[in-house]
Amino acid sequence: MLASARRSLVAFAFAGAGAVVAAPLFAGPARTPLLAPKPAVADAPAAADGGDEAKIDWKSLTDAEWKKRLTPEQYRILRKHGTEQAGTGKYEHSKVAGVYECAGCGQALFVSDAKYDSGCGWPSFTEPVDGLQSEAVGATLDRRFGMVRTEVHCKRCGGHLGHVFNDGPGPNGLRFCINSASLKLDPTKDAAEKAPVEKSAGEKANAGN
Repeated sequence: MLASARRSLVAFAFAGAGAVVAAPLFAGPARTPLLAPKPAVADAPAAADGGDEAKIDWKSLTDAEWKKRLTPEQYRILRKHGTEQAGTGKYEHSKVAGVYECAGCGQALFVSDAKYDSGCGWPSFTEPVDGLQSEAVGATLDRRFGMVRTEVHCKRCGGHLGHVFNDGPGPNGLRFCINSASLKLDPTKDAAEKAPVEKSAGEKANAGN
């Protein structure tokens, strides 16, 4: 029984420091444990209405400010951890090439090349735009509704995206199951243009000081 439980631990790692969390999603060989996202270091808060969006402290926006920026459905999902009904999302069957951004803050999250038809009722991706050690997509343990799952969110604004499961294709074996309402497809950009800039080894070392 114990061995079975150990074999069911979750399967991938994101960059950053924090407590290790796991969810009973993975039934294969042990992989690097999932790390909780490192708290964002943000500039001084900027007004949500107008101004330079690059200077907005996204994690400090109030509910009232988010309601002005988002549709009711986007707000329910991104800010209140809701879920759209299976089979209703506009990106579930989309074949358009481009980069999927956070509908809340515009952070690049997934690229169309990593999208596939899983048949689950929601858009599915094999990995984030910048790989599994992502600077764009974070993860946390989700114990709601009597289940234990791995929730994924936008690291820039904290917006809820969906969950990740261990039944995907490819060497990682992961399926990022994402709400369409959490996404905005930009067909004019590619992953190289939109992905977060990879930090050098020196920058990563300095960031820890």
